[in-house]
Amino acid sequence: MYEERPSRLAGAVVWTHTPTGGDPRPVLPDGCMDLLWNEGRLLVAGPDTRAYLPEGPTGAWAGLRLYPGTAPALLGVPAHELRDRRVELSDLWPAAEVRRLRAGVEAATRPATALEELALERTTPPDAGLRRLVTALATGRPIAATADELGLGVRQLHRRSLHAFGYGPKTLARILRLQRALALARRGVPYTDTAARTGYADQAHLARDVRELSGMTLTELLGGRGERPKARERPGGG
Repeated sequence: MYEERPSRLAGAVVWTHTPTGGDPRPVLPDGCMDLLWNEGRLLVAGPDTRAYLPEGPTGAWAGLRLYPGTAPALLGVPAHELRDRRVELSDLWPAAEVRRLRAGVEAATRPATALEELALERTTPPDAGLRRLVTALATGRPIAATADELGLGVRQLHRRSLHAFGYGPKTLARILRLQRALALARRGVPYTDTAARTGYADQAHLARDVRELSGMTLTELLGGRGERPKARERPGGG
């Protein structure tokens, strides 16, 4: 069972997931990074460029999904160094500090809330420019126009994006477009209309992107064979 709620941390989502048997569901790329708790471990999920199939322990998970671009300031690590990776928090922070934090989360009645408190204590105010960038790309704004609006050159925007999101603005825009399309399709919008409304050339283009980013067809995703329910839909999921 998967549950989530908005966090007190701007743009973040607090979530829990308890597997109920059957095959694990892949987590789709969404531009976010997560702080995770599982079986006594604190981990970080880096930004994905493809669907991630959970492996290892199958116990209950708790997580804090951070708004795109906000995790590097919290973790002290550029996002591109964690791209398509799951790492122990102790690989990023001093081991003694992580042991103390782990003890606090383990003692908490609600580990997900403890993760939220941890981040609230350590986070810095969000970068307004990065949030504007995500908002623009999530609504389908062209990259060059977005760079102009932010007063950045295209190369400068690419460098900032690598640090903040783990990949360039083109990849981020593609991922956010997929999330927009999935949100419409879940609401019953026909695939042809979904493709047109989210900037795909046609339904075949949408189908190719879904296959490349998720490893499944759109029908498989919506039919429950992939993607945990409503998981990691921010910010492009509507």
